[in-house]
Amino acid sequence: MENTGLLKVNIITIFPEFFRDPLNTSIPSRANDQGLVQYRVVDLRSYARDTRGTIDDIPYGGGSGMVMKPEPFFRAVDDLTPSGPVVLMSARGKSFTHEDAVRYSVGSELTLLCGHYKDVDQRVADHLATEEMSMGNFILSGGEIPALAVIDAVVRLLPGAIGDHDSASTDSFYEEPTLLSPPSYTRPSEYRGYRVPEVLRSGDHTKIKEWRLSQTKVVPKE
Repeated sequence: MENTGLLKVNIITIFPEFFRDPLNTSIPSRANDQGLVQYRVVDLRSYARDTRGTIDDIPYGGGSGMVMKPEPFFRAVDDLTPSGPVVLMSARGKSFTHEDAVRYSVGSELTLLCGHYKDVDQRVADHLATEEMSMGNFILSGGEIPALAVIDAVVRLLPGAIGDHDSASTDSFYEEPTLLSPPSYTRPSEYRGYRVPEVLRSGDHTKIKEWRLSQTKVVPKE
């Protein structure tokens, strides 16, 4: 199943400038120019109630760090009235996978909530977000980098986004989420004594296909 219409991507963040260059570069930019995707970057501070744009506060129960307040997130989403998933980028979320990227890519709208500082008030996760996503078992300063990773993974799956659909369809995880794509080589055929496998230069497409299939089953190094 493919997306046959426009995908709207909403990003709610306190650092809208973080997205300016990445969304105007390479595939995300080209997909936007082609009318495949539309980005809306929302400044969370514009939904604060005071003139200073306060969006965080000290945690209940004490402790270090600041917690992002729930009200600005709720107000921002209320304004957007999104029809698709509302995803909080969070270290507590499930690990984002290719299957998630495919699921988002066939939808009509995707809203990404970017936290920052110590944490986001849990009520955002419990009562506003429809799901939480993580990039893995490590901590980042905020949700902006994970959000960009999600956008790139999703947008490149939109038909026409990368120009050559076969390129996307042979990526790691495209058909089998547990497999990695085989190694790739280009010219020169030898560099510093390191040679391209002979089978790839043989012109025998049957053997090349067999070699590539065998390489997808190699367990990646830890």
